[in-house]
Amino acid sequence: MRDVEFIEDCDRLVELAPIAAASIQYHVFVCTGKSCSANESAEVRNAFERELKARKLQYGKEKKGCNPNGSVVLTECASVGFCAVGAAVMVYPDGVWYAQVRPSDVPEIVEEHIVNGRPVERLALLRVPRKPEWEGK
Repeated sequence: MRDVEFIEDCDRLVELAPIAAASIQYHVFVCTGKSCSANESAEVRNAFERELKARKLQYGKEKKGCNPNGSVVLTECASVGFCAVGAAVMVYPDGVWYAQVRPSDVPEIVEEHIVNGRPVERLALLRVPRKPEWEGK
């Protein structure tokens, strides 16, 4: 195994990974694992990509149709922990886990949750607290 150089220079880190300095507001995880894939999860992921790109919200390279000033990162993942009720989607930093998401639900999630900051209650299965209950009561 080769040694990886630890980079201490913040400017160099940002040069290598521009996302480190981006104004990211949300990170959307879409499960495309085995169980979720049986429930249209690839289509759900594609619907998020279309909707976020159309609104110029998806962070990324322009040559890939994204916005280098976008505020949302979209990540495909293998599991978010409740694939039996997929397609499963998590939105952070709000800690909202959506279940049974269909491609037709995506515009509503983007409009209500991502744009307006209001989770879509009919699909929200679970909310993970952003900080422990004992803090800031």
